[in-house]
Amino acid sequence: MSFQAYLDNIEAKTGLTPRQFIALAHERGLDEPSTKAGAIVEWLKEDYGLGRGHAMALVHVIKNGPKIGDKHVGASGPHRDESDTLWLDGVANRP
Repeated sequence: MSFQAYLDNIEAKTGLTPRQFIALAHERGLDEPSTKAGAIVEWLKEDYGLGRGHAMALVHVIKNGPKIGDKHVGASGPHRDESDTLWLDGVANRP
């Protein structure tokens, strides 16, 4: 599954876009550089029922923004992403 597909699945499950999760994390102070991934994972598990893999995808965008490594960009495997920049504003708003 691609990184973008993880984010799209999270949106389908929760009704929230990655950008909305970033805002919620900011409101809770979970976007601070010193915040441990485990604290974010626990919040996402308790409040939204997300498993570790999906929560870690959100940890990445909360802490690092939309850029990802280009290891799988343009590859042909199951983890292939179209771009090194993730779309955070929801499936319905994707250009």
